[in-house]
Amino acid sequence: MGLSTFLALKYIKPKRSVASVITCVSILGVMLGVAVVIIVRSVMTGFGDCWRDKILSFKPHVTIQAEERPGLAVPLTDEDALAEIVRGIPEVTCVNPEVMTRVMLSARSPRGEERVQAPILLGLGGDDFTKAYDVGEPLAGTFDLEPGGLLLGSELARSLGVRVGSSVSICAPPSPNEVFLPRKWKVTGIFRSGHHDFDFEFAVADLQSVRDLLGREDTDGVDAVCVKTDRSCATNERRFAAFVRDLDARLNGSGAAYPHYRIRTWQEADRQIFDAIAVETNMTAILLSLISLVALFCVMNTLLVLTVQKTPEIGLLKALGFGKFRIMSVFLVHGLIQCTVGVALGLLASWAVLSNLQRIVSFLATLGMEVFPAEIYKLDEIPHHIVASDVVTTVVVIYLFGLLASLVPALIAASKDPVKALNE
Repeated sequence: MGLSTFLALKYIKPKRSVASVITCVSILGVMLGVAVVIIVRSVMTGFGDCWRDKILSFKPHVTIQAEERPGLAVPLTDEDALAEIVRGIPEVTCVNPEVMTRVMLSARSPRGEERVQAPILLGLGGDDFTKAYDVGEPLAGTFDLEPGGLLLGSELARSLGVRVGSSVSICAPPSPNEVFLPRKWKVTGIFRSGHHDFDFEFAVADLQSVRDLLGREDTDGVDAVCVKTDRSCATNERRFAAFVRDLDARLNGSGAAYPHYRIRTWQEADRQIFDAIAVETNMTAILLSLISLVALFCVMNTLLVLTVQKTPEIGLLKALGFGKFRIMSVFLVHGLIQCTVGVALGLLASWAVLSNLQRIVSFLATLGMEVFPAEIYKLDEIPHHIVASDVVTTVVVIYLFGLLASLVPALIAASKDPVKALNE
Protein backbone atom coordinates (compact mmCIF):
# COMPACT_ATOMS: atom_id res chain seq x y z
CA MET A 1 0.00 0.00 0.00
CA GLY A 2 1.41 3.36 -1.01
CA LEU A 3 1.79 6.21 1.46
CA SER A 4 -0.88 8.29 -0.33
CA THR A 5 -3.44 5.50 -0.01
CA PHE A 6 -2.43 4.87 3.63
CA LEU A 7 -2.90 8.52 4.59
CA ALA A 8 -6.18 8.78 2.63
CA LEU A 9 -7.61 5.75 4.47
CA LYS A 10 -6.35 7.15 7.77
CA TYR A 11 -8.02 10.50 7.15
CA ILE A 12 -11.32 8.95 6.10
CA LYS A 13 -11.61 6.88 9.30
CA PRO A 14 -14.49 8.25 11.47
CA LYS A 15 -13.27 10.26 14.48
CA ARG A 16 -16.50 11.95 15.65
CA SER A 17 -15.39 15.21 14.08
CA VAL A 18 -17.10 17.66 11.72
CA ALA A 19 -15.08 16.22 8.83
CA SER A 20 -16.33 12.72 9.59
CA VAL A 21 -19.96 13.86 9.57
CA ILE A 22 -19.48 15.71 6.28
CA THR A 23 -17.73 12.63 4.83
CA CYS A 24 -20.72 10.43 5.71
CA VAL A 25 -23.10 12.99 4.19
CA SER A 26 -20.97 13.13 1.04
CA ILE A 27 -20.99 9.34 0.66
CA LEU A 28 -24.75 9.27 1.27
CA GLY A 29 -25.24 11.97 -1.39
CA VAL A 30 -23.19 10.04 -3.95
CA MET A 31 -25.16 6.89 -3.12
CA LEU A 32 -28.52 8.63 -3.64
CA GLY A 33 -27.34 10.26 -6.85
CA VAL A 34 -26.18 6.96 -8.36
CA ALA A 35 -29.28 5.07 -7.20
CA VAL A 36 -31.79 7.65 -8.43
CA VAL A 37 -30.19 7.99 -11.87
CA ILE A 38 -30.01 4.21 -12.40
CA ILE A 39 -33.57 3.63 -11.14
CA VAL A 40 -35.09 6.35 -13.30
CA ARG A 41 -33.17 5.34 -16.43
CA SER A 42 -34.13 1.70 -15.88
CA VAL A 43 -37.82 2.58 -15.54
CA MET A 44 -37.76 4.84 -18.61
CA THR A 45 -35.97 2.12 -20.58
CA GLY A 46 -38.59 -0.36 -19.37
CA PHE A 47 -41.36 1.90 -20.64
CA GLY A 48 -39.64 2.13 -24.02
CA ASP A 49 -39.25 -1.65 -24.22
CA CYS A 50 -42.90 -2.10 -23.20
CA TRP A 51 -44.06 0.26 -25.95
CA ARG A 52 -41.86 -1.51 -28.47
CA ASP A 53 -43.17 -4.95 -27.50
CA LYS A 54 -46.80 -3.81 -27.74
CA ILE A 55 -46.20 -2.21 -31.14
CA LEU A 56 -44.33 -5.24 -32.50
CA SER A 57 -47.09 -7.55 -31.26
CA PHE A 58 -49.99 -5.59 -32.73
CA LYS A 59 -48.77 -3.53 -35.66
CA PRO A 60 -47.07 -4.78 -38.86
CA HIS A 61 -43.30 -4.68 -38.93
CA VAL A 62 -43.26 -3.58 -42.59
CA THR A 63 -46.05 -1.96 -44.59
CA ILE A 64 -45.94 -1.96 -48.40
CA GLN A 65 -48.10 0.76 -49.92
CA ALA A 66 -48.57 2.31 -53.32
CA GLU A 67 -46.63 5.49 -53.88
CA GLU A 68 -48.74 8.44 -52.82
CA ARG A 69 -49.87 11.09 -55.25
CA PRO A 70 -50.89 14.59 -54.14
CA GLY A 71 -54.56 14.59 -53.15
CA LEU A 72 -55.14 11.03 -54.36
CA ALA A 73 -55.29 7.73 -52.46
CA VAL A 74 -53.71 5.13 -54.70
CA PRO A 75 -54.59 1.44 -54.09
CA LEU A 76 -52.03 -1.33 -54.28
CA THR A 77 -53.05 -3.76 -57.03
CA ASP A 78 -51.98 -7.38 -57.65
CA GLU A 79 -51.73 -7.81 -53.88
CA ASP A 80 -51.86 -11.61 -54.00
CA ALA A 81 -48.86 -11.87 -56.32
CA LEU A 82 -46.97 -9.34 -54.24
CA ALA A 83 -47.76 -11.29 -51.07
CA GLU A 84 -46.35 -14.47 -52.61
CA ILE A 85 -43.09 -12.70 -53.41
CA VAL A 86 -42.82 -11.46 -49.82
CA ARG A 87 -43.59 -14.90 -48.35
CA GLY A 88 -40.48 -16.23 -50.10
CA ILE A 89 -38.21 -14.30 -47.71
CA PRO A 90 -37.06 -16.56 -44.81
CA GLU A 91 -37.58 -13.96 -42.05
CA VAL A 92 -41.24 -13.40 -42.95
CA THR A 93 -43.80 -15.04 -40.64
CA CYS A 94 -47.03 -13.42 -41.84
CA VAL A 95 -48.28 -11.45 -44.88
CA ASN A 96 -51.71 -9.80 -45.02
CA PRO A 97 -53.32 -7.61 -47.68
CA GLU A 98 -55.37 -5.06 -45.74
CA VAL A 99 -57.96 -2.36 -46.24
CA MET A 100 -58.16 0.29 -43.54
CA THR A 101 -60.90 2.86 -42.99
CA ARG A 102 -62.51 4.88 -40.22
CA VAL A 103 -66.11 3.77 -39.58
CA MET A 104 -68.98 4.66 -37.28
CA LEU A 105 -70.10 1.93 -34.86
CA SER A 106 -73.29 2.21 -32.84
CA ALA A 107 -74.92 -0.21 -30.43
CA ARG A 108 -77.45 -0.27 -27.63
CA SER A 109 -76.06 -0.94 -24.18
CA PRO A 110 -77.86 -3.31 -21.78
CA ARG A 111 -79.50 -0.19 -20.27
CA GLY A 112 -80.92 0.78 -23.64
CA GLU A 113 -78.52 3.68 -24.24
CA GLU A 114 -77.36 4.36 -27.79
CA ARG A 115 -73.56 4.43 -27.80
CA VAL A 116 -71.44 5.53 -30.75
CA GLN A 117 -67.72 5.21 -31.46
CA ALA A 118 -65.56 5.82 -34.54
CA PRO A 119 -62.75 3.22 -34.58
CA ILE A 120 -60.41 2.20 -37.38
CA LEU A 121 -61.71 -0.87 -39.19
CA LEU A 122 -59.09 -3.26 -40.56
CA GLY A 123 -60.11 -5.57 -43.38
CA LEU A 124 -57.75 -8.52 -43.05
CA GLY A 125 -56.93 -11.00 -45.83
CA GLY A 126 -54.29 -13.69 -46.22
CA ASP A 127 -53.04 -15.26 -42.99
CA ASP A 128 -55.28 -15.57 -39.95
CA PHE A 129 -55.79 -12.98 -37.24
CA THR A 130 -53.61 -14.67 -34.62
CA LYS A 131 -50.56 -14.54 -36.92
CA ALA A 132 -51.12 -10.92 -37.91
CA TYR A 133 -51.87 -9.69 -34.38
CA ASP A 134 -50.14 -11.30 -31.42
CA VAL A 135 -52.78 -10.60 -28.76
CA GLY A 136 -52.90 -13.97 -27.02
CA GLU A 137 -56.10 -15.92 -26.46
CA PRO A 138 -59.52 -14.34 -27.15
CA LEU A 139 -60.96 -12.48 -24.20
CA ALA A 140 -64.34 -13.76 -25.42
CA GLY A 141 -65.59 -15.58 -28.52
CA THR A 142 -63.18 -16.66 -31.26
CA PHE A 143 -60.77 -15.02 -33.68
CA ASP A 144 -62.32 -16.66 -36.75
CA LEU A 145 -62.99 -14.00 -39.38
CA GLU A 146 -66.35 -14.74 -40.98
CA PRO A 147 -68.51 -12.62 -43.32
CA GLY A 148 -70.43 -10.04 -41.32
CA GLY A 149 -68.40 -10.81 -38.19
CA LEU A 150 -66.47 -8.24 -36.19
CA LEU A 151 -63.56 -8.49 -33.74
CA LEU A 152 -63.42 -5.65 -31.22
CA GLY A 153 -60.76 -4.50 -28.79
CA SER A 154 -61.72 -4.91 -25.14
CA GLU A 155 -61.91 -1.17 -24.43
CA LEU A 156 -63.97 -0.53 -27.56
CA ALA A 157 -66.40 -3.32 -26.64
CA ARG A 158 -66.69 -1.96 -23.11
CA SER A 159 -67.33 1.56 -24.40
CA LEU A 160 -70.08 0.32 -26.75
CA GLY A 161 -71.50 -1.93 -24.07
CA VAL A 162 -71.49 -5.02 -26.30
CA ARG A 163 -70.42 -8.62 -25.89
CA VAL A 164 -69.95 -11.64 -28.16
CA GLY A 165 -73.15 -12.19 -30.14
CA SER A 166 -74.29 -8.54 -29.92
CA SER A 167 -75.36 -6.75 -33.10
CA VAL A 168 -73.56 -3.56 -34.06
CA SER A 169 -74.58 -1.01 -36.68
CA ILE A 170 -71.64 -0.11 -38.88
CA CYS A 171 -71.57 2.81 -41.28
CA ALA A 172 -68.78 3.42 -43.79
CA PRO A 173 -67.63 6.94 -44.63
CA PRO A 174 -69.35 8.42 -47.72
CA SER A 175 -67.47 8.55 -51.01
CA PRO A 176 -67.65 11.49 -53.45
CA ASN A 177 -70.27 9.64 -55.54
CA GLU A 178 -72.36 7.70 -53.04
CA VAL A 179 -73.51 7.40 -49.46
CA PHE A 180 -73.56 4.01 -47.71
CA LEU A 181 -76.41 2.86 -45.50
CA PRO A 182 -75.65 1.32 -42.10
CA ARG A 183 -75.32 -2.44 -41.91
CA LYS A 184 -75.76 -4.85 -39.05
CA TRP A 185 -72.72 -6.92 -38.14
CA LYS A 186 -72.29 -9.34 -35.25
CA VAL A 187 -69.51 -9.28 -32.66
CA THR A 188 -67.75 -12.65 -32.89
CA GLY A 189 -64.69 -12.04 -30.75
CA ILE A 190 -63.05 -9.62 -28.31
CA PHE A 191 -59.27 -9.23 -28.01
CA ARG A 192 -56.99 -7.52 -25.54
CA SER A 193 -53.57 -6.38 -26.71
CA GLY A 194 -52.56 -4.89 -23.35
CA HIS A 195 -52.33 -1.42 -24.90
CA HIS A 196 -55.28 0.88 -24.24
CA ASP A 197 -55.04 2.78 -27.53
CA PHE A 198 -55.02 -0.40 -29.62
CA ASP A 199 -57.87 -1.96 -27.63
CA PHE A 200 -59.97 1.19 -28.05
CA GLU A 201 -59.11 2.30 -31.57
CA PHE A 202 -59.28 -0.87 -33.67
CA ALA A 203 -61.89 -3.30 -34.98
CA VAL A 204 -61.08 -6.17 -37.37
CA ALA A 205 -63.13 -7.94 -40.05
CA ASP A 206 -62.38 -10.12 -43.07
CA LEU A 207 -61.15 -8.37 -46.19
CA GLN A 208 -64.11 -9.20 -48.44
CA SER A 209 -66.67 -7.90 -45.93
CA VAL A 210 -64.86 -4.57 -45.66
CA ARG A 211 -64.62 -4.31 -49.44
CA ASP A 212 -68.37 -4.87 -49.72
CA LEU A 213 -68.97 -2.27 -47.00
CA LEU A 214 -66.93 0.31 -48.96
CA GLY A 215 -68.41 -0.65 -52.34
CA ARG A 216 -65.07 -1.84 -53.71
CA GLU A 217 -64.49 -4.58 -56.25
CA ASP A 218 -61.85 -7.29 -55.90
CA THR A 219 -59.89 -5.64 -58.69
CA ASP A 220 -59.74 -2.33 -56.82
CA GLY A 221 -56.72 -3.53 -54.83
CA VAL A 222 -55.93 -2.93 -51.16
CA ASP A 223 -54.56 -0.08 -49.10
CA ALA A 224 -51.43 -1.98 -48.05
CA VAL A 225 -49.73 -5.35 -47.72
CA CYS A 226 -48.68 -5.78 -44.10
CA VAL A 227 -45.71 -7.96 -43.22
CA LYS A 228 -44.66 -9.50 -39.91
CA THR A 229 -41.13 -10.82 -39.47
CA ASP A 230 -39.45 -12.94 -36.85
CA ARG A 231 -39.25 -10.91 -33.61
CA SER A 232 -35.48 -11.32 -33.37
CA CYS A 233 -35.16 -9.85 -36.86
CA ALA A 234 -37.46 -6.90 -36.13
CA THR A 235 -35.53 -5.91 -32.99
CA ASN A 236 -32.06 -6.31 -34.51
CA GLU A 237 -31.18 -3.15 -36.43
CA ARG A 238 -28.67 -4.78 -38.77
CA ARG A 239 -30.80 -7.82 -39.57
CA PHE A 240 -33.92 -5.74 -40.06
CA ALA A 241 -32.13 -3.25 -42.34
CA ALA A 242 -30.79 -6.19 -44.40
CA PHE A 243 -34.31 -7.65 -44.57
CA VAL A 244 -35.75 -4.36 -45.87
CA ARG A 245 -33.02 -4.15 -48.53
CA ASP A 246 -33.73 -7.75 -49.55
CA LEU A 247 -37.46 -7.03 -49.75
CA ASP A 248 -36.86 -3.94 -51.88
CA ALA A 249 -34.53 -5.86 -54.21
CA ARG A 250 -37.04 -8.69 -54.67
CA LEU A 251 -39.87 -6.32 -55.48
CA ASN A 252 -37.68 -4.41 -57.94
CA GLY A 253 -36.38 -7.57 -59.57
CA SER A 254 -39.64 -9.50 -59.70
CA GLY A 255 -40.65 -8.18 -63.11
CA ALA A 256 -44.14 -7.52 -61.73
CA ALA A 257 -46.03 -4.27 -61.95
CA TYR A 258 -44.66 -2.66 -58.77
CA PRO A 259 -42.83 0.37 -60.13
CA HIS A 260 -44.53 2.74 -57.69
CA TYR A 261 -44.52 1.46 -54.13
CA ARG A 262 -42.97 2.47 -50.83
CA ILE A 263 -41.85 0.43 -47.86
CA ARG A 264 -42.58 1.78 -44.39
CA THR A 265 -41.00 0.13 -41.34
CA TRP A 266 -42.36 0.04 -37.81
CA GLN A 267 -39.64 2.44 -36.63
CA GLU A 268 -40.76 5.01 -39.20
CA ALA A 269 -44.44 4.57 -38.37
CA ASP A 270 -43.94 5.17 -34.64
CA ARG A 271 -40.80 7.30 -34.71
CA GLN A 272 -42.41 10.12 -32.72
CA ILE A 273 -43.19 7.81 -29.78
CA PHE A 274 -39.66 6.45 -29.52
CA ASP A 275 -38.07 9.87 -30.07
CA ALA A 276 -40.22 11.30 -27.28
CA ILE A 277 -39.27 8.47 -24.91
CA ALA A 278 -35.57 8.91 -25.75
CA VAL A 279 -35.72 12.67 -25.15
CA GLU A 280 -37.57 12.21 -21.85
CA THR A 281 -35.09 9.57 -20.71
CA ASN A 282 -32.05 11.71 -21.51
CA MET A 283 -33.51 14.92 -20.06
CA THR A 284 -34.56 13.14 -16.87
CA ALA A 285 -31.10 11.62 -16.49
CA ILE A 286 -29.46 15.03 -17.00
CA LEU A 287 -31.71 16.70 -14.44
CA LEU A 288 -31.24 13.94 -11.90
CA SER A 289 -27.48 14.09 -12.43
CA LEU A 290 -27.63 17.45 -10.64
CA ILE A 291 -28.22 15.42 -7.47
CA SER A 292 -24.86 13.76 -8.05
CA LEU A 293 -23.21 17.14 -8.64
CA VAL A 294 -24.56 18.41 -5.32
CA ALA A 295 -23.17 15.31 -3.63
CA LEU A 296 -19.80 15.86 -5.27
CA PHE A 297 -19.75 19.44 -3.99
CA CYS A 298 -20.07 17.82 -0.56
CA VAL A 299 -17.00 15.75 -1.41
CA MET A 300 -15.16 18.97 -2.22
CA ASN A 301 -16.29 20.56 1.07
CA THR A 302 -15.11 17.50 2.99
CA LEU A 303 -11.66 17.78 1.47
CA LEU A 304 -11.54 21.54 2.05
CA VAL A 305 -12.29 21.01 5.75
CA LEU A 306 -9.68 18.25 5.79
CA THR A 307 -6.99 20.51 4.31
CA VAL A 308 -7.61 22.99 7.14
CA GLN A 309 -7.54 20.31 9.84
CA LYS A 310 -4.44 18.63 8.46
CA THR A 311 -2.44 21.77 7.70
CA PRO A 312 0.36 20.98 10.23
CA GLU A 313 0.69 17.44 8.85
CA ILE A 314 0.82 18.80 5.29
CA GLY A 315 3.60 21.17 6.39
CA LEU A 316 5.50 18.29 8.02
CA LEU A 317 5.20 16.11 4.92
CA LYS A 318 6.49 18.92 2.70
CA ALA A 319 9.35 19.56 5.14
CA LEU A 320 10.27 15.89 4.89
CA GLY A 321 10.61 16.25 1.12
CA PHE A 322 7.20 15.18 -0.19
CA GLY A 323 6.52 16.88 -3.49
CA LYS A 324 3.36 18.63 -4.59
CA PHE A 325 2.15 15.67 -6.63
CA ARG A 326 2.38 13.25 -3.69
CA ILE A 327 0.52 15.71 -1.46
CA MET A 328 -2.16 16.10 -4.13
CA SER A 329 -2.46 12.35 -4.54
CA VAL A 330 -3.44 11.95 -0.87
CA PHE A 331 -6.51 14.15 -1.32
CA LEU A 332 -7.34 12.81 -4.77
CA VAL A 333 -7.33 9.25 -3.42
CA HIS A 334 -9.41 10.41 -0.44
CA GLY A 335 -12.05 11.83 -2.81
CA LEU A 336 -12.04 8.74 -5.02
CA ILE A 337 -12.51 6.50 -1.98
CA GLN A 338 -15.61 8.50 -1.04
CA CYS A 339 -16.91 8.13 -4.61
CA THR A 340 -16.16 4.40 -4.63
CA VAL A 341 -18.04 3.75 -1.41
CA GLY A 342 -20.94 5.92 -2.58
CA VAL A 343 -21.09 4.20 -5.98
CA ALA A 344 -21.03 0.72 -4.40
CA LEU A 345 -23.84 1.64 -1.98
CA GLY A 346 -25.76 3.31 -4.82
CA LEU A 347 -25.58 0.20 -7.00
CA LEU A 348 -26.81 -1.95 -4.12
CA ALA A 349 -29.61 0.50 -3.34
CA SER A 350 -30.78 0.68 -6.97
CA TRP A 351 -30.78 -3.13 -7.24
CA ALA A 352 -32.76 -3.43 -4.00
CA VAL A 353 -35.35 -0.84 -5.09
CA LEU A 354 -35.82 -2.26 -8.59
CA SER A 355 -36.09 -5.80 -7.23
CA ASN A 356 -38.90 -4.70 -4.92
CA LEU A 357 -40.35 -1.90 -7.04
CA GLN A 358 -43.89 -3.25 -7.23
CA ARG A 359 -43.97 -3.95 -3.48
CA ILE A 360 -42.85 -0.37 -2.80
CA VAL A 361 -45.54 1.02 -5.14
CA SER A 362 -48.20 -1.17 -3.50
CA PHE A 363 -47.09 -0.05 -0.04
CA LEU A 364 -47.27 3.62 -1.05
CA ALA A 365 -50.73 2.99 -2.50
CA THR A 366 -51.91 1.73 0.92
CA LEU A 367 -50.76 5.07 2.34
CA GLY A 368 -52.88 6.91 -0.23
CA MET A 369 -49.97 7.79 -2.55
CA GLU A 370 -50.85 6.59 -6.07
CA VAL A 371 -47.51 6.86 -7.87
CA PHE A 372 -48.53 4.55 -10.72
CA PRO A 373 -52.31 4.68 -11.39
CA ALA A 374 -53.30 1.68 -13.55
CA GLU A 375 -56.19 3.59 -15.14
CA ILE A 376 -53.73 6.14 -16.56
CA TYR A 377 -50.78 3.98 -17.61
CA LYS A 378 -52.86 0.88 -18.48
CA LEU A 379 -50.13 -1.42 -17.15
CA ASP A 380 -50.30 -3.95 -14.33
CA GLU A 381 -46.89 -3.01 -12.96
CA ILE A 382 -44.05 -0.57 -13.53
CA PRO A 383 -41.74 -1.93 -16.25
CA HIS A 384 -38.01 -1.60 -15.77
CA HIS A 385 -34.91 -2.79 -17.59
CA ILE A 386 -31.36 -2.25 -16.36
CA VAL A 387 -28.99 -1.54 -19.25
CA ALA A 388 -25.31 -2.18 -18.55
CA SER A 389 -24.19 0.80 -20.64
CA ASP A 390 -26.38 3.15 -18.56
CA VAL A 391 -24.85 1.84 -15.33
CA VAL A 392 -21.31 2.16 -16.69
CA THR A 393 -21.99 5.69 -17.95
CA THR A 394 -23.37 6.76 -14.57
CA VAL A 395 -20.39 5.33 -12.69
CA VAL A 396 -17.85 6.89 -15.07
CA VAL A 397 -19.52 10.31 -14.81
CA ILE A 398 -19.49 10.09 -11.00
CA TYR A 399 -15.78 9.25 -10.98
CA LEU A 400 -14.92 12.03 -13.44
CA PHE A 401 -16.78 14.68 -11.47
CA GLY A 402 -15.45 13.22 -8.22
CA LEU A 403 -11.92 13.60 -9.54
CA LEU A 404 -12.60 17.21 -10.54
CA ALA A 405 -14.19 17.93 -7.15
CA SER A 406 -11.09 16.53 -5.39
CA LEU A 407 -8.70 18.47 -7.57
CA VAL A 408 -9.37 21.91 -6.06
CA PRO A 409 -8.70 20.92 -2.41
CA ALA A 410 -5.69 18.89 -3.57
CA LEU A 411 -4.21 21.94 -5.30
CA ILE A 412 -4.85 24.06 -2.21
CA ALA A 413 -3.10 21.50 0.01
CA ALA A 414 -0.15 21.15 -2.38
CA SER A 415 0.35 24.91 -2.60
CA LYS A 416 0.63 25.45 1.17
CA ASP A 417 3.89 26.93 2.42
CA PRO A 418 5.56 24.36 4.74
CA VAL A 419 6.85 27.00 7.20
CA LYS A 420 3.46 28.66 7.64
CA ALA A 421 1.72 25.28 7.72
CA LEU A 422 3.96 24.03 10.60
CA ASN A 423 3.27 27.20 12.58
CA GLU A 424 -0.54 26.84 12.38
